[in-house]
Amino acid sequence: MARTKTIRAAVLGASGYTGADMIRLAALHPAIKITALIAKGHAGQSLAQVFPHLASLDLPALVSPEQADWDEVDIAFCGLPHGTAHSEIGKLPKRIKIIDMSADFRLRDPNAYAAWYANEHSAPALIKEAVYGLTEHYRDKIKGARLVACPGCYPTGVLLALLPLVKAKLIETSDIIIDAKSGVSGAGRGLKQNILFPEAGEGLSPYGIGNHRHVPEIEQELGVAARSPVTVNFTPHLAPMSRGELCTSYVRLAGKASAGDLRKALTASYAKSPFLRIVEEGAIPATQHVRGSNFCHIGIFADRIPGRAIVVSTIDNLVKGSAGQALQNFNVMYGLDETTGLDQLPLFP
Repeated sequence: MARTKTIRAAVLGASGYTGADMIRLAALHPAIKITALIAKGHAGQSLAQVFPHLASLDLPALVSPEQADWDEVDIAFCGLPHGTAHSEIGKLPKRIKIIDMSADFRLRDPNAYAAWYANEHSAPALIKEAVYGLTEHYRDKIKGARLVACPGCYPTGVLLALLPLVKAKLIETSDIIIDAKSGVSGAGRGLKQNILFPEAGEGLSPYGIGNHRHVPEIEQELGVAARSPVTVNFTPHLAPMSRGELCTSYVRLAGKASAGDLRKALTASYAKSPFLRIVEEGAIPATQHVRGSNFCHIGIFADRIPGRAIVVSTIDNLVKGSAGQALQNFNVMYGLDETTGLDQLPLFP
Protein backbone atom coordinates (compact mmCIF):
# COMPACT_ATOMS: atom_id res chain seq x y z
CA MET A 1 0.00 0.00 0.00
CA ALA A 2 1.34 3.41 -0.95
CA ARG A 3 2.37 5.64 1.92
CA THR A 4 0.05 8.62 2.44
CA LYS A 5 1.73 11.92 1.69
CA THR A 6 1.93 14.24 4.70
CA ILE A 7 0.13 17.58 4.25
CA ARG A 8 1.24 20.40 6.55
CA ALA A 9 -1.70 22.30 7.99
CA ALA A 10 -2.33 25.51 9.90
CA VAL A 11 -5.45 26.18 11.95
CA LEU A 12 -6.44 29.85 12.02
CA GLY A 13 -8.79 30.78 14.83
CA ALA A 14 -7.39 27.91 16.86
CA SER A 15 -8.83 29.14 20.16
CA GLY A 16 -12.52 28.97 19.14
CA TYR A 17 -14.96 26.09 19.31
CA THR A 18 -14.60 25.39 15.60
CA GLY A 19 -10.83 25.58 15.92
CA ALA A 20 -10.87 23.14 18.84
CA ASP A 21 -12.87 20.56 16.90
CA MET A 22 -10.69 21.10 13.84
CA ILE A 23 -7.59 20.36 15.94
CA ARG A 24 -9.27 17.34 17.59
CA LEU A 25 -10.08 15.79 14.22
CA ALA A 26 -7.03 16.83 12.20
CA ALA A 27 -4.51 15.75 14.86
CA LEU A 28 -5.44 12.09 14.29
CA HIS A 29 -5.76 12.30 10.50
CA PRO A 30 -3.09 10.06 8.89
CA ALA A 31 -2.27 12.60 6.14
CA ILE A 32 -2.14 15.78 8.24
CA LYS A 33 0.67 17.28 10.27
CA ILE A 34 -0.42 20.41 12.16
CA THR A 35 2.49 22.84 11.88
CA ALA A 36 0.84 26.07 13.06
CA LEU A 37 -1.90 27.04 15.50
CA ILE A 38 -2.89 30.67 15.05
CA ALA A 39 -4.92 32.77 17.48
CA LYS A 40 -4.08 36.43 18.04
CA GLY A 41 -5.60 36.72 21.48
CA HIS A 42 -3.86 33.60 22.81
CA ALA A 43 -0.46 33.94 21.11
CA GLY A 44 2.30 32.50 23.26
CA GLN A 45 0.04 30.08 25.12
CA SER A 46 0.29 26.32 24.82
CA LEU A 47 -2.62 24.27 23.49
CA ALA A 48 -3.04 22.73 26.94
CA GLN A 49 -3.56 26.17 28.46
CA VAL A 50 -6.29 27.06 26.00
CA PHE A 51 -7.90 23.61 25.71
CA PRO A 52 -7.01 21.22 28.55
CA HIS A 53 -8.94 18.42 26.82
CA LEU A 54 -6.32 18.50 24.02
CA ALA A 55 -3.33 18.52 26.40
CA SER A 56 -2.16 15.06 25.29
CA LEU A 57 -1.43 16.31 21.77
CA ASP A 58 2.17 17.21 20.95
CA LEU A 59 1.48 20.38 18.96
CA PRO A 60 3.13 23.81 18.68
CA ALA A 61 2.11 26.74 20.85
CA LEU A 62 -0.39 29.28 19.55
CA VAL A 63 1.03 32.21 17.60
CA SER A 64 -0.18 35.33 15.81
CA PRO A 65 -0.44 35.30 11.98
CA GLU A 66 2.75 37.40 11.78
CA GLN A 67 4.69 34.84 13.82
CA ALA A 68 3.64 31.84 11.73
CA ASP A 69 6.13 30.23 9.36
CA TRP A 70 4.00 30.01 6.22
CA ASP A 71 6.79 28.15 4.40
CA GLU A 72 5.84 25.19 6.60
CA VAL A 73 2.15 25.25 5.62
CA ASP A 74 0.44 23.57 2.65
CA ILE A 75 -3.18 24.16 3.65
CA ALA A 76 -4.96 26.46 6.09
CA PHE A 77 -8.14 25.57 7.92
CA CYS A 78 -9.69 28.92 8.75
CA GLY A 79 -12.03 29.19 11.74
CA LEU A 80 -11.87 32.96 12.12
CA PRO A 81 -14.99 35.04 12.88
CA HIS A 82 -17.10 36.35 10.02
CA GLY A 83 -15.80 39.66 8.75
CA THR A 84 -12.17 39.01 9.65
CA ALA A 85 -11.48 35.87 7.62
CA HIS A 86 -11.48 37.57 4.21
CA SER A 87 -8.74 40.02 5.15
CA GLU A 88 -6.50 37.36 6.74
CA ILE A 89 -7.02 34.87 3.92
CA GLY A 90 -6.23 37.55 1.37
CA LYS A 91 -2.76 37.89 2.90
CA LEU A 92 -1.81 34.21 2.61
CA PRO A 93 0.68 33.01 -0.02
CA LYS A 94 -1.08 31.96 -3.21
CA ARG A 95 0.36 28.46 -3.11
CA ILE A 96 -1.46 27.65 0.16
CA LYS A 97 -4.81 25.92 -0.16
CA ILE A 98 -7.58 27.20 2.08
CA ILE A 99 -10.65 25.62 3.65
CA ASP A 100 -12.63 28.44 5.20
CA MET A 101 -15.27 27.78 7.85
CA SER A 102 -16.46 31.40 8.15
CA ALA A 103 -19.19 33.04 6.06
CA ASP A 104 -16.79 35.26 4.13
CA PHE A 105 -16.67 33.30 0.87
CA ARG A 106 -20.03 31.48 0.86
CA LEU A 107 -22.05 34.16 -0.91
CA ARG A 108 -21.22 34.51 -4.59
CA ASP A 109 -22.23 38.18 -4.73
CA PRO A 110 -19.95 40.58 -2.78
CA ASN A 111 -22.81 43.09 -2.63
CA ALA A 112 -25.00 40.52 -0.91
CA TYR A 113 -22.19 39.84 1.54
CA ALA A 114 -21.86 43.56 2.33
CA ALA A 115 -25.62 43.87 2.82
CA TRP A 116 -26.01 40.89 5.15
CA TYR A 117 -22.75 41.20 7.09
CA ALA A 118 -22.49 45.02 7.17
CA ASN A 119 -18.90 44.77 6.02
CA GLU A 120 -17.30 45.46 2.65
CA HIS A 121 -15.42 42.44 1.36
CA SER A 122 -11.68 43.05 1.13
CA ALA A 123 -10.96 40.18 -1.27
CA PRO A 124 -13.80 40.10 -3.83
CA ALA A 125 -11.57 38.41 -6.43
CA LEU A 126 -11.29 35.40 -4.13
CA ILE A 127 -15.08 35.08 -4.01
CA LYS A 128 -15.03 34.15 -7.70
CA GLU A 129 -12.37 31.54 -6.98
CA ALA A 130 -14.14 29.99 -3.97
CA VAL A 131 -16.03 26.70 -4.32
CA TYR A 132 -19.03 26.16 -2.06
CA GLY A 133 -18.05 23.30 0.21
CA LEU A 134 -21.21 21.24 0.62
CA THR A 135 -19.31 18.05 -0.05
CA GLU A 136 -22.14 15.81 -1.17
CA HIS A 137 -23.24 18.25 -3.88
CA TYR A 138 -19.97 19.84 -5.05
CA ARG A 139 -17.41 17.01 -4.99
CA ASP A 140 -16.24 17.52 -8.57
CA LYS A 141 -15.55 21.23 -8.07
CA ILE A 142 -13.97 20.73 -4.65
CA LYS A 143 -11.43 18.29 -6.13
CA GLY A 144 -9.65 21.04 -8.05
CA ALA A 145 -10.25 23.96 -5.74
CA ARG A 146 -7.69 26.13 -3.97
CA LEU A 147 -10.26 27.88 -1.78
CA VAL A 148 -13.26 26.02 -0.38
CA ALA A 149 -15.97 27.91 1.52
CA CYS A 150 -17.63 25.51 3.93
CA PRO A 151 -21.37 26.11 4.40
CA GLY A 152 -22.82 27.44 7.63
CA CYS A 153 -24.24 24.91 10.06
CA TYR A 154 -27.89 25.76 9.36
CA PRO A 155 -27.45 25.74 5.56
CA THR A 156 -25.71 22.37 5.84
CA GLY A 157 -28.64 20.80 7.68
CA VAL A 158 -31.25 22.46 5.47
CA LEU A 159 -29.59 22.01 2.08
CA LEU A 160 -28.71 18.36 2.58
CA ALA A 161 -32.41 17.72 3.19
CA LEU A 162 -33.87 19.93 0.46
CA LEU A 163 -31.45 20.19 -2.48
CA PRO A 164 -32.26 16.76 -3.95
CA LEU A 165 -35.98 17.51 -3.66
CA VAL A 166 -35.66 20.85 -5.43
CA LYS A 167 -33.47 19.36 -8.17
CA ALA A 168 -36.05 16.63 -8.75
CA LYS A 169 -38.88 19.22 -8.79
CA LEU A 170 -40.75 17.31 -6.08
CA ILE A 171 -41.53 20.33 -3.90
CA GLU A 172 -42.85 23.83 -4.55
CA THR A 173 -40.02 26.30 -4.03
CA SER A 174 -42.53 29.08 -3.33
CA ASP A 175 -43.65 27.49 -0.06
CA ILE A 176 -40.78 26.36 2.16
CA ILE A 177 -40.88 26.96 5.92
CA ILE A 178 -37.83 26.02 7.99
CA ASP A 179 -37.83 25.78 11.78
CA ALA A 180 -34.25 25.28 13.02
CA LYS A 181 -32.70 24.77 16.45
CA SER A 182 -29.03 24.83 17.43
CA GLY A 183 -26.88 24.40 20.51
CA VAL A 184 -25.19 27.49 21.96
CA SER A 185 -21.75 26.59 20.58
CA GLY A 186 -23.08 27.80 17.23
CA ALA A 187 -22.81 31.35 18.59
CA GLY A 188 -19.05 31.03 19.08
CA ARG A 189 -16.83 31.16 22.15
CA GLY A 190 -16.97 34.91 22.74
CA LEU A 191 -18.76 36.25 25.79
CA LYS A 192 -22.34 37.17 24.90
CA GLN A 193 -25.14 37.73 27.36
CA ASN A 194 -27.71 35.57 25.56
CA ILE A 195 -25.49 32.48 25.70
CA LEU A 196 -24.55 32.72 29.37
CA PHE A 197 -25.81 29.63 31.21
CA PRO A 198 -28.46 31.47 33.30
CA GLU A 199 -29.78 33.08 30.10
CA ALA A 200 -29.68 30.09 27.71
CA GLY A 201 -30.16 27.18 30.12
CA GLU A 202 -33.60 25.71 30.83
CA GLY A 203 -35.20 27.70 28.04
CA LEU A 204 -35.71 27.96 24.29
CA SER A 205 -35.76 31.18 22.30
CA PRO A 206 -35.86 32.26 18.64
CA TYR A 207 -33.39 34.79 17.26
CA GLY A 208 -32.58 36.47 13.96
CA ILE A 209 -36.29 36.33 13.19
CA GLY A 210 -36.89 37.13 9.53
CA ASN A 211 -33.30 38.23 8.85
CA HIS A 212 -30.83 35.56 9.92
CA ARG A 213 -27.56 35.74 8.00
CA HIS A 214 -27.81 32.14 6.80
CA VAL A 215 -30.97 32.92 4.81
CA PRO A 216 -29.19 34.30 1.69
CA GLU A 217 -26.90 31.27 1.65
CA ILE A 218 -29.84 28.85 1.77
CA GLU A 219 -31.72 30.80 -0.90
CA GLN A 220 -28.61 31.05 -3.07
CA GLU A 221 -28.07 27.30 -3.22
CA LEU A 222 -31.74 26.36 -3.55
CA GLY A 223 -31.96 28.95 -6.34
CA VAL A 224 -29.06 27.33 -8.18
CA ALA A 225 -30.80 23.95 -7.92
CA ALA A 226 -34.16 25.37 -9.02
CA ARG A 227 -32.59 27.58 -11.73
CA SER A 228 -34.75 30.43 -10.49
CA PRO A 229 -34.86 32.65 -7.39
CA VAL A 230 -36.09 30.97 -4.21
CA THR A 231 -37.34 32.64 -1.04
CA VAL A 232 -37.70 30.69 2.22
CA ASN A 233 -39.21 31.37 5.61
CA PHE A 234 -36.44 30.55 8.10
CA THR A 235 -36.46 30.94 11.88
CA PRO A 236 -33.61 29.66 14.07
CA HIS A 237 -33.85 28.93 17.80
CA LEU A 238 -31.26 28.68 20.55
CA ALA A 239 -31.55 25.35 22.38
CA PRO A 240 -30.10 24.74 25.87
CA MET A 241 -27.40 22.29 24.77
CA SER A 242 -23.73 22.68 23.87
CA ARG A 243 -23.82 21.18 20.39
CA GLY A 244 -26.29 19.77 17.94
CA GLU A 245 -28.72 21.05 15.34
CA LEU A 246 -32.15 20.02 14.14
CA CYS A 247 -33.90 21.49 11.09
CA THR A 248 -37.59 20.83 10.43
CA SER A 249 -38.66 21.85 6.92
CA TYR A 250 -42.33 22.12 5.99
CA VAL A 251 -42.83 21.76 2.24
CA ARG A 252 -45.65 21.70 -0.29
CA LEU A 253 -45.52 18.75 -2.65
CA ALA A 254 -45.36 19.48 -6.38
CA GLY A 255 -47.90 17.89 -8.71
CA LYS A 256 -48.73 14.34 -7.67
CA ALA A 257 -45.57 13.82 -5.60
CA SER A 258 -45.86 12.01 -2.28
CA ALA A 259 -43.75 11.76 0.85
CA GLY A 260 -42.67 8.37 -0.48
CA ASP A 261 -41.30 10.07 -3.60
CA LEU A 262 -39.27 12.43 -1.41
CA ARG A 263 -37.81 9.44 0.44
CA LYS A 264 -36.88 7.71 -2.83
CA ALA A 265 -35.21 10.86 -4.18
CA LEU A 266 -33.14 11.42 -1.04
CA THR A 267 -32.17 7.75 -0.83
CA ALA A 268 -31.02 7.74 -4.46
CA SER A 269 -29.17 11.06 -4.15
CA TYR A 270 -27.13 9.90 -1.16
CA ALA A 271 -26.60 6.25 -2.09
CA LYS A 272 -22.83 6.86 -2.32
CA SER A 273 -22.54 9.38 0.51
CA PRO A 274 -21.12 7.66 3.61
CA PHE A 275 -22.25 10.29 6.12
CA LEU A 276 -25.86 10.69 4.97
CA ARG A 277 -28.45 8.37 6.45
CA ILE A 278 -32.11 8.40 5.47
CA VAL A 279 -33.68 6.94 8.60
CA GLU A 280 -36.24 4.16 8.50
CA GLU A 281 -39.82 5.17 7.80
CA GLY A 282 -41.41 6.33 11.04
CA ALA A 283 -38.06 6.84 12.83
CA ILE A 284 -37.45 10.35 14.12
CA PRO A 285 -33.99 11.98 13.75
CA ALA A 286 -32.59 13.48 16.94
CA THR A 287 -29.48 15.49 17.77
CA GLN A 288 -28.24 12.84 20.22
CA HIS A 289 -28.10 10.33 17.35
CA VAL A 290 -25.33 12.26 15.56
CA ARG A 291 -23.58 14.10 18.42
CA GLY A 292 -19.79 14.23 17.97
CA SER A 293 -19.94 12.68 14.49
CA ASN A 294 -19.92 13.78 10.86
CA PHE A 295 -23.25 12.12 10.13
CA CYS A 296 -26.46 13.74 8.94
CA HIS A 297 -29.74 11.90 9.56
CA ILE A 298 -32.83 12.77 7.51
CA GLY A 299 -36.41 11.69 8.08
CA ILE A 300 -39.42 12.23 5.80
CA PHE A 301 -43.01 12.39 7.01
CA ALA A 302 -46.36 12.86 5.28
CA ASP A 303 -48.20 15.81 6.84
CA ARG A 304 -51.83 15.39 7.93
CA ILE A 305 -52.52 18.37 5.63
CA PRO A 306 -53.00 16.99 2.11
CA GLY A 307 -50.27 17.93 -0.35
CA ARG A 308 -47.66 18.70 2.30
CA ALA A 309 -44.70 16.88 3.85
CA ILE A 310 -42.25 17.43 6.69
CA VAL A 311 -38.51 16.78 6.30
CA VAL A 312 -36.37 16.59 9.45
CA SER A 313 -32.57 16.71 9.34
CA THR A 314 -30.06 16.69 12.16
CA ILE A 315 -26.30 17.23 12.41
CA ASP A 316 -23.64 18.10 14.95
CA ASN A 317 -23.12 21.82 14.24
CA LEU A 318 -19.39 21.71 15.09
CA VAL A 319 -18.59 18.54 13.13
CA LYS A 320 -20.76 18.05 10.00
CA GLY A 321 -21.75 21.70 10.34
CA SER A 322 -18.15 22.93 10.41
CA ALA A 323 -14.86 21.16 11.23
CA GLY A 324 -15.91 17.68 10.11
CA GLN A 325 -17.20 18.96 6.80
CA ALA A 326 -13.95 20.89 6.37
CA LEU A 327 -11.97 17.70 6.89
CA GLN A 328 -14.28 15.84 4.49
CA ASN A 329 -13.53 18.52 1.89
CA PHE A 330 -9.81 18.16 2.62
CA ASN A 331 -10.08 14.46 1.80
CA VAL A 332 -11.80 15.23 -1.51
CA MET A 333 -9.21 17.90 -2.41
CA TYR A 334 -6.33 15.48 -1.86
CA GLY A 335 -7.92 12.40 -3.42
CA LEU A 336 -8.34 10.53 -0.14
CA ASP A 337 -11.25 8.39 0.93
CA GLU A 338 -13.96 10.77 2.11
CA THR A 339 -14.21 9.08 5.50
CA THR A 340 -10.50 9.33 6.36
CA GLY A 341 -10.11 10.71 9.88
CA LEU A 342 -13.88 10.95 10.27
CA ASP A 343 -14.85 7.48 11.42
CA GLN A 344 -15.92 8.61 14.89
CA LEU A 345 -19.26 7.13 15.89
CA PRO A 346 -21.81 9.40 17.59
CA LEU A 347 -21.64 9.87 21.36
CA PHE A 348 -24.61 8.58 23.34
CA PRO A 349 -26.11 9.57 25.70
